[in-house]
Amino acid sequence: MDKFDKGDSISDYFYGLLSFNENQYEESFKFLRKLDGLEISHADYSVKYLYSLINSGNVREAFNYSKKLEKKNLANFESYLVTGIFYLKNSNLDLAKKYLFKAKNMNSSSILNYYVSSSLYNWASVTGLNSSQASLELKKLDDRFENLKKIQNVFLKCFFNSPDTENFFETLISNQKIDFSRYNYFYASYLVSLGRIDEAKKVINSSLKYYPRNLLLNQFKIDLYNKSNVFMFDCKNEQHVSAEILYITANALSSQSMLSFSNFYLNLAKYLNTDFHSYDTLLAENYYKTDNFDKAKKIYKRIKNKGGAFNWYSSKQLARIYLKQEDQNRALNLLANAYKSIQNKNIYETFDYAEFLKNNEKFEESITFYSKILKQIKKDHPLYPEATDGRGVAYERIGQWEKAEKDLLESLKSDPEQAYVINYLAYSWIEQGINIKKSLSMLEKANKLKLNDPFIIDSLGWALFKLERYEESKEYLQLAVKLMPGDPIVNDHYGDVLWKNGNKIQARYYWKYALKLEKAEEKLKKTIQEKLIQGL
Repeated sequence: MDKFDKGDSISDYFYGLLSFNENQYEESFKFLRKLDGLEISHADYSVKYLYSLINSGNVREAFNYSKKLEKKNLANFESYLVTGIFYLKNSNLDLAKKYLFKAKNMNSSSILNYYVSSSLYNWASVTGLNSSQASLELKKLDDRFENLKKIQNVFLKCFFNSPDTENFFETLISNQKIDFSRYNYFYASYLVSLGRIDEAKKVINSSLKYYPRNLLLNQFKIDLYNKSNVFMFDCKNEQHVSAEILYITANALSSQSMLSFSNFYLNLAKYLNTDFHSYDTLLAENYYKTDNFDKAKKIYKRIKNKGGAFNWYSSKQLARIYLKQEDQNRALNLLANAYKSIQNKNIYETFDYAEFLKNNEKFEESITFYSKILKQIKKDHPLYPEATDGRGVAYERIGQWEKAEKDLLESLKSDPEQAYVINYLAYSWIEQGINIKKSLSMLEKANKLKLNDPFIIDSLGWALFKLERYEESKEYLQLAVKLMPGDPIVNDHYGDVLWKNGNKIQARYYWKYALKLEKAEEKLKKTIQEKLIQGL
C-alpha cells in the first residue's frame, strides 16, 4: 500500500489544496510539506507545492525543492523558472540562462508561460549581446505579445543607452490606443539616472495632467521634489527589467481573477526588485479580492510609510477594509487623520475625501469639501461633473432639494452621458410627483447607456407605474427584482405593480418579503405595513 493512501496523508493533501485555493499559502505550505515524495506519483503536487512556497515567501526553499525535483528527473516549468530566477537574483547569469532556457523549452499549455520564460531568458543573456543582437532575439517573441514587445524594446534601448532611447519612450507613452501611463515613470527614472532632473520633472508633471490619480507617478513627483531616493528601478539592471516582465504577467492574471497564479509571478517580481513598492499594491489588492483582509492590511500598513502618495492610497484602502469589517468609526478616523496629514492637498485627494464622507452619510461635511473643489476648478475640468453630482446627492440627502436639483442639472449640463446622475435626478423627480414624462424619457436614455443596470431598470419601471402604464411597468420591475432580489425598495415597487395588475396575493408576498430585508428603513416598513392592511 502506498504510504500516501493513508488517511492522514489524504487529509493533508486535501487541506493543502483547499488552503491553496483559498489563497492561504502559509497553511497550504504547512500541509503540503508533510507529503515529501508525493511528486513521484503525482506531478500536480510539486506544482502546487512550489506555488505555495513562492506565495508564502519561501523562495530559498522553493529553489532547494526545484533542485531536488531536477535530481529525480521530475522537473517542471515552474521548477526551472524558479531556479533560473534564483540564479538571476544572485547574478549567476550563466546558470540563470541555462534554467530559463529549459523553462522556455518545456511543453507548457500556457503561451503566457512561454512569453515569460523566453523574455527572462533574453534578459539573462543580454550582457553577452550587443543592441542589434538583443533586438533580434526580442523580435522572435510571439506576435500576440506585440504591446509587451514594445515595452521590452524601450527597456533594451535604455539598457544599451542608445541615442534614440528618449524617442522610443515618447512613442510608447503617446500611444492613444493602449494605456502606457505607467511608463512615464520609467522614462522619468531614466532621465534621473542621467542627472537630468528638471526634464524628469517635466515628464512627470505632463503625465499627471492626463493621469492625475496614478499612484506611481504621484509618489515619484513627491520624491523628485523632496530629493528623496528615487531609484526603485534601473533599466540597466537585468533583475529589475525581469521583475517588471513578471509584474506585467501578474497584472494580466489578476485581471482575469487567476489570483494564485498572479501572486506567484508577483512574488517572484518582488524577489528580483524588493524596493519597488508598486508591486506590493497589486499583491494587497489580490488579497483584498479574496477577503484575506489581514494580509492586505499588513501590506498597506507597511507601504503607508513609503511616501505621501502611498500613505494616502494605503489609508483609503485600509478604510475600505474597515468598512467591509463593519468598523465605520475606525475607517472615518483613519481617513480624517490621513487627509489632515497631507501637506499640499490636491483637488483629487480632496474629492476622494468628499466622496468617502458622502458615501458614509457624513453629508454636511462632504458638502464643505465638494464646495472647496468647485471654487478651485472651472466648468470644463474633468472633476466638475463629478463634484456637482456628489454635492447634489449630499444636498438631496439632507433635504435641501433646490440646491440638489441645481447641482445635478449642472452635472448633466457638463456631461449629459452620465447614466447614474440621470437616474438619480429622474428618480428624485418621480418621488416628488413632478416632471414624470421628462423623467421617463431621461431614464430610457440612461437604460441605453447602462444596459441591465437594476437601479435604472427599477426607476424606469417606477416612472411607468406613476404614469399608470402598469403592464409595461411590471415587465421592468420584474426584471429589476430578478437582478436585485435583496433590495427592499425594488421588492416594494414590484409588489405595488402586481397589486395594480390584479395580482394581490403575489403583491402581499413581495411586501412581506421586503419587510424582512435588513436594508429596509423604518419609513419604508411603516408604509408597507399600511399597505398590507389596506392595500393600495
